[in-house]
Amino acid sequence: MGLLDGRVVIVTGGGRGIGRSHCLELAAHGAKVVVNDLGVGLHGEDSAETPGEAVVNEIKELGGEAFADRTNVTDWDGVADLVARTVDTWGRLDAVVNNAGIVRDRMITSMSEQDWDAVIAVHLKGTFNITKHVCDHWRAVAKAGGSVSGRIVNTTSGTGLFGNVGQAAYGAAKAGIASLTTITAMEMARYGVTCNAISPLAFTRMTEGSVMSNREQSSGWDPMDPSASSPVAAWLCSEEAGWLSGAVLRVNGSTVARVNPWAIDATARVDSRSGERLTVEEIGPGLRRAYGVIPRGIGG
Repeated sequence: MGLLDGRVVIVTGGGRGIGRSHCLELAAHGAKVVVNDLGVGLHGEDSAETPGEAVVNEIKELGGEAFADRTNVTDWDGVADLVARTVDTWGRLDAVVNNAGIVRDRMITSMSEQDWDAVIAVHLKGTFNITKHVCDHWRAVAKAGGSVSGRIVNTTSGTGLFGNVGQAAYGAAKAGIASLTTITAMEMARYGVTCNAISPLAFTRMTEGSVMSNREQSSGWDPMDPSASSPVAAWLCSEEAGWLSGAVLRVNGSTVARVNPWAIDATARVDSRSGERLTVEEIGPGLRRAYGVIPRGIGG
């Protein structure tokens, strides 16, 4: 018996890189997979390529079940149709892995409105779009008395969690996805749905030309292989993972670690002397102390 036997999963951006690895991993554990991939270029440009179909063929050659889909994740009605078509085909839908993305890296002073809108649309709107329609489906099933063990696996990144020069749009979208993950987990718990996010470290076409692409590669297993995070994604799609929701997991080679969200540092704060509203005179010196940048011996 496979971990995912009988479960149906949609993977967006499933034709290449990490998405392809997710699809193959899910199928290896018994899932029926919808390989969603528009086939566009790295920056979202049109392409005649059909990578989704190639992945479907790989899955079928291994004895699995899959079908390809070229719906644009930013297409509201198209995604609703994709969810309905998946349920019509296999009678159910159990999980989605939101992985689709593009990059248009620019410094803020060089970024155009079109660059910003395109990246935010695919990453953030695309993730919400799929999430919205699958949540509507699972809510309807639950309200009709059906059993639901819905799983949403989102994809964030180190840029979204920690920042990176030249990736304002990408980082803002990925940070938004991390927050969307938490809120979706809160709202959908009552219906038997979990929502988690993974932050994979991997070498893909999105990292070509970056520092990561210049690393030395060993002849053995490469911890930056796109498949490294796929077992985590597959487990999060399982019924077994129902106890975990609202988590962000950083996957680095052979390690998966919890990422803590923004937290208030109670040891680095400014309190007003009066116990009432802070004064502007207190804020500067107080924050210098809180950040450890005030010269020793200076009071305030």
